[in-house]
Amino acid sequence: MISDESDEEQKMNFQVDSTPNNERLHFQQEFSCKVSEGSSDRNSKHDLFPKWHLPVKVAVTLSVITFIYTFLREVLHPFVTANKNLFYKIPILVINKVLPVTSISLLTLVYLPGILAACFQLHYGTKYKRFPQWLHTWMLSRKQFGLLSFFTAVLHAIYSLSYPMRRSYRYKLLNWAYQQVKQGKENAWIEDDVWRMEIYICLGILGLALLAVLAVTSIPSVNRSLSWREFRCIQSKMGYLALLLGTLHALIFAWNKWIDINQFVWYTPPTFMLAVLLPALVLFCKTLFLLPCFNKRIQKIRCGWETDTKIDQTEMTNGF
Repeated sequence: MISDESDEEQKMNFQVDSTPNNERLHFQQEFSCKVSEGSSDRNSKHDLFPKWHLPVKVAVTLSVITFIYTFLREVLHPFVTANKNLFYKIPILVINKVLPVTSISLLTLVYLPGILAACFQLHYGTKYKRFPQWLHTWMLSRKQFGLLSFFTAVLHAIYSLSYPMRRSYRYKLLNWAYQQVKQGKENAWIEDDVWRMEIYICLGILGLALLAVLAVTSIPSVNRSLSWREFRCIQSKMGYLALLLGTLHALIFAWNKWIDINQFVWYTPPTFMLAVLLPALVLFCKTLFLLPCFNKRIQKIRCGWETDTKIDQTEMTNGF
């Protein structure tokens, strides 16, 4: 009996002693979890421009690739083949060829995910299936892509306005005037060049004005003052119109250079030819989706209509 009572007392003492230890351990675990969660929240809050990381990386990558490509064609090729020193072109002329390519490419990246989303919904026949994570992230970054496109377009306009102020341009004017006098020409007027420049500058100004409207409407205070229908009309319809004007601006700038063999330096196409490929594809797909056979189906899907194909609920909620 005495031994049994002593055993019971030891068990009770162990339980009493262990209870505070368990509570202390549980409290330490909760405290460490809260500290880790709080630190992660603070890191996310103090992260520098988190929504701009992807657009800025893409813009910088496009700019660097275009700069290297243009440098090889415009500067290095004449130096290697004809021993011409054209390195003075880098600060203005080369940069001003990089800026429009970057601008129209970034503007294309604003509307390309919408085309991919429409293809995704047409393929699965429903709007309830979640987009892949990469497409979802891309669509959330469209505002930043558009603002970067507007920024580079403004820089392109400023660089273009600075052309007559360059000393090299003044020397070229003197050389052209001397050659004209030497050849005995009274009039150096070239009708095609005049029309080409007048048209593509006009289209560039109109496209930049539309981009300015899009940039203003992306300001939160202006955005809140618009209805959803007004905002969608500006960002979608005017955005595609700006992309169309930018593409036409590049096409008319090229004019008859598309068939000029001298433009293909080292068997590489000129930059304007590469710049308009993706925008032209996006505009073609958008025009295709405006046809009644596609447009009606897309509108029905976005209003909640589904095809007969059954989709797994886990795929709808979890996505890819």
